Amino acid sequence: MNRRRFINTLLTLTKASLLASLLPPAVRPALAGTPAPIAHYRPLDGRNLRDIARFKLHHGKGRFLNPFSHERSGRLLKVLNWKLFHRNEFQAELDAQPVRPVALDWEAVLENRGVSVTYLKHAGVLVNDGGHRILIDPVFSEIFWFIRDYCPFDFDPGRLPAPDQVLLTHGHFDHLHLPTLSLLPKDAEVLSPLGYGDILSEAGLHHRTELDWYQSVPARRREIILLPCNHWTMRSPVAGPNLALWGSYLIRTASGPTIYVSGDTGYFDGFEQIGREFDIDLALINLGAYAPRWLMAQSHLDPAEAVRAFQDLGARKLAIMHWGTFKLGDEPIHFPPCHIREELARAGLRDRLVDWKQGETVFL
Repeated sequence: MNRRRFINTLLTLTKASLLASLLPPAVRPALAGTPAPIAHYRPLDGRNLRDIARFKLHHGKGRFLNPFSHERSGRLLKVLNWKLFHRNEFQAELDAQPVRPVALDWEAVLENRGVSVTYLKHAGVLVNDGGHRILIDPVFSEIFWFIRDYCPFDFDPGRLPAPDQVLLTHGHFDHLHLPTLSLLPKDAEVLSPLGYGDILSEAGLHHRTELDWYQSVPARRREIILLPCNHWTMRSPVAGPNLALWGSYLIRTASGPTIYVSGDTGYFDGFEQIGREFDIDLALINLGAYAPRWLMAQSHLDPAEAVRAFQDLGARKLAIMHWGTFKLGDEPIHFPPCHIREELARAGLRDRLVDWKQGETVFL
């Protein structure tokens, strides 16, 4: 019995350590269920995103800083206690969550006409720009043994067309997945924010470019720009947060349409500045792991905020990602598309939604 108790305790501590790399590094001292403050981000108050980038206000001493977030002292043990031991109010819905294997329409995936976007799983998408393929935040399998993958591929990921470029938004394990990166062709060009060289070398990916905010990579009539967002990153609770940078992307395709990729982000008024500067056809916005708000508001949009961000960006169409695969917040994995439909209908924007699911391809 003592040995069993020791093993269970060791497993619990291991889970807590791994989860700490996904949870906000500093959270407001509050009890579960306490609503997030109205201003859970730091307003720009006249500051310009390009000036923040030019003067490197997001660069600290040995770490990067989030200029869009309030610094708060936290109670990480209370958060981990909530995550590991407290009963979720949505438990009935959680128990009913089905596993939905992902199947692809291979004819659509391989079609090189214009621009298409295929939703793979979680935050992973494949953009096909007239035969030039851009793979974003790929995760092909489970991230931790204790977090279930509800969208396993029903195909060998080796069948996916080889990407010409791979975009990584930040270093959290559900976005920068070393086992997946190790499967990619070694000649693929990898674009990432600053600070991921060692990890990419470990994956055998040496053709890479690290970007700071507003730096870009032009190539063959297309351009990819790294933009700011309201987030953070961490690979190890021991090393601590923000040793590398994070960001969103703007993809100006050679075929015409422009795609915005939010990456993980909390709401901030920088969306409005981005929308004023760029003409966006499709906004790919991450929506998932948004409950409870007292914890998640600093890092992830909720459905109402996602609609507000979409309006700020002035994009023509919206598609959501970051849902349906891993349960990382309180809400059931199938809630985000239901909630975004409701919020868009409330705003009179329901017809602007690309209503897709994992495995589907849309043409722009």
